[in-house]
Amino acid sequence: MLIDTHCHLDFEKFDADRDMVMARAAVAGVTRILIPALDLGNCAAVLRLAQQYAGVYAAVGVHPNSTAVWEDAWIDQLRDLARQEKVVALGEIGLDYYWDDAPHPVQQRALTMQLELAAELDLPVIIHNREASADVIRLLAASPLAGRDNPGVLHSFSADWETAQAALDMGFYLGFTGPVTFKKADDLRAIAAKVPLDRILIETDAPFLAPEPQRGKRNEPAYVAYVAQKLAAVRGMATAVFAQHTTTNALRLFARMPRL
Repeated sequence: MLIDTHCHLDFEKFDADRDMVMARAAVAGVTRILIPALDLGNCAAVLRLAQQYAGVYAAVGVHPNSTAVWEDAWIDQLRDLARQEKVVALGEIGLDYYWDDAPHPVQQRALTMQLELAAELDLPVIIHNREASADVIRLLAASPLAGRDNPGVLHSFSADWETAQAALDMGFYLGFTGPVTFKKADDLRAIAAKVPLDRILIETDAPFLAPEPQRGKRNEPAYVAYVAQKLAAVRGMATAVFAQHTTTNALRLFARMPRL
């Protein structure tokens, strides 16, 4: 069994063949898919898909690139959304200094308030980090989630080992996506090989970041199997054994997600 712990199944790139995408995921052994929201506007679409498909679950939150017009009152709306059926996390939240779509202080306030909400609701967080590692780690360490059991995941991890170690020390998990399969990604694979087996997750971030040998195409949940295969090989494990560990990890972190 596989769990794709991060997939934007609500994106329009899936509108024409979403049912077929779900069917291919099932054939590949993917039993559950977690869809994170990017802003208040698409939370409804994410929740609709979670209600439509038995194995789909939702996270609600405001992505850093959607925080330019952040309002503190949004926290009340997120609190209500987070109580909806099949919501298992707050996300996708974090910091993004690459695109720089929102002022850094505004991104940081939005992240801080959403971390506090997650602690209040006892929900894990899905953290986006792009070229903002120092501030991400600083804000996570200052949050009420630091030191709690299963506080969240740094998704699509691509930072250095120092960032990985700091996150792991706070109890966070690390999620790996298609780039870990790329031919020149030796440094990222070296980091993935050092992550404790009980703290690693697999994801697609579909429709982005398709793994080898699908690189350049639209990514989809079935392709999380390629990530599992590559990471298993890196760690010298049978794919089925490694996959079971990642499934166990996902169910431990996203505790509202039922076991089958």
